[in-house]
Amino acid sequence: MLLVVSCMNTSERIIVPLDVPTLEEAIALVEGLDQVRFWKVGLELFVSTGPKILEVLKTHSKRIFLDLKLHDIPNTIAGACRVAGSFGIDLLTIHATSGRDALKAATEAVQAGAAASGVKPPKLIAVSLLTSISSRQLAFDLKIPLELPEYTLEMALMAQEMGLDGAVCSPQEVAQLRQTCGDDFVLVCPGIRPTWSDVDDQKRVFTPAQALHSGADYLVIGRPITASTNPELAWKRICDELITVP
Repeated sequence: MLLVVSCMNTSERIIVPLDVPTLEEAIALVEGLDQVRFWKVGLELFVSTGPKILEVLKTHSKRIFLDLKLHDIPNTIAGACRVAGSFGIDLLTIHATSGRDALKAATEAVQAGAAASGVKPPKLIAVSLLTSISSRQLAFDLKIPLELPEYTLEMALMAQEMGLDGAVCSPQEVAQLRQTCGDDFVLVCPGIRPTWSDVDDQKRVFTPAQALHSGADYLVIGRPITASTNPELAWKRICDELITVP
């Protein structure tokens, strides 16, 4: 049996990170990969450019994943989410380890910020555990006694209970989270590497096809595309591989 994924659907589900330090480099990437519909803005670029990069992406009619991984006390989180909610972005991340009070404050503030600006609020996505963290690091460096899948599940369930829309997780945890949290819980997966690319610093990786089969909604695929000698060809190759997934 074959699962057929339309190219349009695939292009909406692949998020490409703008992991560059300047606005000029970001614009060059966006214009050079015009077929990419969904871009991720992380800490490096946002610290460099501020909301200006968001305005550029909107001008190009792109969807925006603002991946700031907010982590602070509830009052500070609320202030940041209120501002971010006014940007008209699609996804915004916050660390689940900020705790219940901060997660609750974030959900209320992001709605208030969007309402005040007359825009649709972003979906608030919890970071369960960074995909660069291995099981050994979780136990020995972070001193967390839970097994890695159990820990990520607990973080996702707490986020869902506090009203968040989804979670960022390794694709290895997607199937369990999908089964437990339901179809409406948005699952965003970094650590995606095609078979023909390097793993780099990611510890828990799946191919794009494996991640979609496991229940991921969005795939974050960066260096296999942006670090390629031919980014446009790399993007097309990934899309072609997903048109018909065995």
